Amino acid sequence: MDMREIVKKISKANSYRWNLLLNSLLDWIKRDSEQERDRWVLWMPVLGGVGIAGYFAAPVEPSVLLTVAGLAASLALLCITGRRYRMAAVALLCVMLGFAAAVLHARWSEGPVLDRETRTLHLSGRIDRIERFGERDIRLTLSQVEIAGWTAAAMPVRVRIGVRTRGDDARPGDTITVRARLLPPAGPSVPGGYDFGRQAWFERIGAVGYAIAPVRIARPAGSEWGWWRVARFRDDLGRRLLAQTGGDTGAMSVALVTGERAAITEETLEQLRIAGIAHLLAISGMNIALMTGFVFVVVRFLLACVPGWALRYPIKQWAAIAGLMAGALYLMVSGAAIPTQRAFLASSIVFIGILLNRIAITMRLVAITGGLLLLIAPQSLLNVSFQMSFAAVVALVAIYEKARVGGWLISSGGLVRKAWIYLVGVAVTSLAAGAATGFFAAYHFNNFATYGLLTNMIAVPLMGVWIMPCVLAIFIALPFGLEGIPLRGVEWGVELTLHVARWVAALPGADIRVQAMPVIAMPLVVSGGLWLLLWTRSWRWLGLLPIACGVLAILVSRGPEMLVDEKGKMVAIRGADGRMAVIGGGRNSFARETWLRRDAQKDEETQKPEGLSCDSLGCVYRTPGHDVIALVQQGDALAEDCARADILISAVPTFWRCRGPAVVIDRFDLWRGGAHAIWFDDGVYRVQSVAAEQGTRPWSLYARRVGKPGDQ
Repeated sequence: MDMREIVKKISKANSYRWNLLLNSLLDWIKRDSEQERDRWVLWMPVLGGVGIAGYFAAPVEPSVLLTVAGLAASLALLCITGRRYRMAAVALLCVMLGFAAAVLHARWSEGPVLDRETRTLHLSGRIDRIERFGERDIRLTLSQVEIAGWTAAAMPVRVRIGVRTRGDDARPGDTITVRARLLPPAGPSVPGGYDFGRQAWFERIGAVGYAIAPVRIARPAGSEWGWWRVARFRDDLGRRLLAQTGGDTGAMSVALVTGERAAITEETLEQLRIAGIAHLLAISGMNIALMTGFVFVVVRFLLACVPGWALRYPIKQWAAIAGLMAGALYLMVSGAAIPTQRAFLASSIVFIGILLNRIAITMRLVAITGGLLLLIAPQSLLNVSFQMSFAAVVALVAIYEKARVGGWLISSGGLVRKAWIYLVGVAVTSLAAGAATGFFAAYHFNNFATYGLLTNMIAVPLMGVWIMPCVLAIFIALPFGLEGIPLRGVEWGVELTLHVARWVAALPGADIRVQAMPVIAMPLVVSGGLWLLLWTRSWRWLGLLPIACGVLAILVSRGPEMLVDEKGKMVAIRGADGRMAVIGGGRNSFARETWLRRDAQKDEETQKPEGLSCDSLGCVYRTPGHDVIALVQQGDALAEDCARADILISAVPTFWRCRGPAVVIDRFDLWRGGAHAIWFDDGVYRVQSVAAEQGTRPWSLYARRVGKPGDQ
């Protein structure tokens, strides 16, 4: 037997083993999938989310006509498809539903948007919302905007302006006039960064700006009904409570009642984020659950104290109705933000389940809630609040289902045993929620709360046992003018929470910064996590594979060597020590803070890199790899820097005269493309602009300016 025959036999044997392994794997997957057919429905909102993600990832705005045609075609395909391929047709229909919902919602949100800063102008509008910052600053959101000399076709639907004078006389519903300068909603300060312009598009905010003169009330609010009345009530309530308290404790207390967080200082917010309890400020799932759950338990207990009622009437259902009404009241008073709407919808479905005598907390409830929210507000898929809320809920419900099946929820025994079970439940809940949301916090905020479990084990019971009952008591005492008494109780609980947050934030290693992650990590980790949590049989462990791939993508990714802001006045360069050094711009610049945070740096860690020399005309920097970077601020430096630089960044136009450098980014490129990021790859430079990353989308400032995005 020669060597060829030996190799052939070994190859045949290996092929047989691989085929056997593959067939065993397929049989395993088929067996588990058939046994979990009742959970296939849980993937319908996930597939809808895939369609929404596909819309936002598209480089150009999809056609509404083609989208509707595709949706109709997928529906027709479902009707004619046989049983064998019906699930594939259902999956396609779910994807198309999500895609169509996003397309139609974006088209409905369409409105005029500025593409450049205006001169000083006179504008008027009705106040929809007032946000108060500190002692003097306020921010107004206006609708029914009128600007002198502008046509109706160019008039933004809503405008948001900052005002430096307090303007206590102005209230929601009033029509005001003011002299102001307007700007377009800002895009990302770095390719792949947070896009306020996209958020503003879906909120129909077509311009932002600042007032240069005091606000004047042109017409006080009338007697007609409008949602501004709810905003007016919130504003009055917030001012009424703030007048009885003060400082960050008072501001946070008011935030838990009205949902208005603007008065909380940035330092306190940062301490809460480091401690891992910033989610307490968002009136979302936990707050609504605590409020409605407390009302449900108290009402049911009081009704049970009357034996005649308890024996004759469905007091559990009555208590559920009371909890539902409390949730609706809290929703309106807190401003009905998207997270609060999401939480109220989820709690409503829970109480409806109680009314129908069904198991209230199931994964199917989560799927129904998520699907409805994505259809109503598709843009919430990209919202960090949506992602973190549903990540925590899915993880907790998965554990709850496992505990219910295993009988772990039985809490019979004495008081000590029940207290022990409660503490273990809080620990497991905090650990599961922290593990599920930790990735999203690191992805969006570049921060990991090291001691989040410890802080939540203290803060969450405090919220449930003390703070939220006091918040409920404030609403009960309001008509009698006695809200100051329960407000003191909220303040005591908040003060203790802030004390814990400050203590934890000061611990060594509490503030761990994380570098910006590649976009591909998000779908990999999310898909793996959903596969791990939505299924119940052994094949769910296959979800670890995409999670591992996502972690690998994070580990091998690297940040850009250079960043340029949209005006060419500020540049960040990576030095020989691997850290970013920021040149130019103010120290309080939002772009500067974003750049350093995405590179896992703090401001005090930055220093001037070796090899940098600057004068009044600009700067020149020689990288460790001997690349020469010229930063031109004045046109007089162009001739010399064009002759010697490999990369030239110019805050003034070059008018195509600078042909020597491999990369030239001048004022026109920045105007068309926004902020730029540059990677160095062994003498090859890769450049990415914000405009190219956004694509030709309606919320892209740069697409509006030039008709199509620019990149180099």
